[in-house]
Amino acid sequence: MQINRRNIFTTIRTEGAILPADLLKKISDNDKSIDGLTPGAYHLDPGEKLNEAISSAWNRLLGAWSNFKSAREKLSTNDAGTTITRERWLLPLFNHLSYGRLQLSKGIIVNGESFPVSHAWQKTPIHLIGCNIGLDKRTPGQAGAARMSPHGMVQQLLNRSDDHLWAFLSNGLTLRILRDNITLTRQAYVEFDLESMMDNEVYSDFILLFLLCHQSRVEAERPEECWLERWSKIAQDQGIRALNQLRSGVEEAITALGKGFLTHPQNSLFKEKLKSGALSNNDYYRELLRLIYRLIFLFVAEDRELLFTSDTSPKVKDLYTRYYSTGRLRRLATRRKGTQHSDQWQGLKLVFQKLGADEGCPALGLPALGSFLWSNDSTPNLDSCELANADLLASIRALTVTSDSKTRRPVDYKNLGS
Repeated sequence: MQINRRNIFTTIRTEGAILPADLLKKISDNDKSIDGLTPGAYHLDPGEKLNEAISSAWNRLLGAWSNFKSAREKLSTNDAGTTITRERWLLPLFNHLSYGRLQLSKGIIVNGESFPVSHAWQKTPIHLIGCNIGLDKRTPGQAGAARMSPHGMVQQLLNRSDDHLWAFLSNGLTLRILRDNITLTRQAYVEFDLESMMDNEVYSDFILLFLLCHQSRVEAERPEECWLERWSKIAQDQGIRALNQLRSGVEEAITALGKGFLTHPQNSLFKEKLKSGALSNNDYYRELLRLIYRLIFLFVAEDRELLFTSDTSPKVKDLYTRYYSTGRLRRLATRRKGTQHSDQWQGLKLVFQKLGADEGCPALGLPALGSFLWSNDSTPNLDSCELANADLLASIRALTVTSDSKTRRPVDYKNLGS
């Protein structure tokens, strides 16, 4: 079976799990398993093809972008650029996404609190701000950005309102799709780098923007019935299935590690401890399980870019990523079975030791995690053992690739549990 790899879009990224990359790839590819991708679902005239509508919108918007770009270059540094961003670029963009001419909103009030969203379409807030206003920073004196960041304001509106589920936010250079995010542990959105998309004419990414942001995607009597929400439910169901499959993967990984430590020829003292009862089977299992916990922790921390200390340089990050990261091991695990050498295990043990050290490892940008999981007492017997590359990679393969009857796909640790 072939592994379905997630497509990496040039100008699009997704945070959280509201619309993960796997699903975006299927939507972009017009996958037949995804409903709502027919011309009729986008309200096209009989006989009009979806790709023709997207191409027509793209060609018209190239001109709008050129006009906006020229006007933006003449802005003073003190000008937020709100008028030209809306009139020259964002209003034409949403018009070609079939919203018509968006009208200014008086804001949305939820439980007595006012949220100064600039525009709206039915129950969908559409907050359009100037190109010189950041999405993630408060800008005193600017409507829709004065009290808190524009992203924070729109997200808080969605979280507090029972009537609003999805929203769009843009400063002309970046466009985000937001959803009510009940976890609050990390941001969740789909982001389009409009500046890079239009300057470099990345039409393939614009196709997905059109498919996701079109007016028909948020049209419904109730927000929970719109296409964006239906697609998000598909992602939730896939996430639940992935977690269930991961449980099987954990069992396979424990088996691979357990077998590997027991069969390695240099682990005779370890095997004698098991045979004599100095190390019980239960304690051996607990140490194996802690190794699994360490691996999963690193998978998530690396994929969410949360592992390094704040002052880590790009050079140090690159050193860790190339030669010590679990990302490297995960890539190896999908390409090769591994040998009887144990160099990969030695490198991984070094990372474990540095994360458990009081000072961390500045040379690799690693912090001191300081918990029992990373201490010398967590896996004292396994730390002195050898493990063949083949057995280590087999365990990592079990943790990073889930299988069903038809396909194998990588586990999305970046959005796991989001």
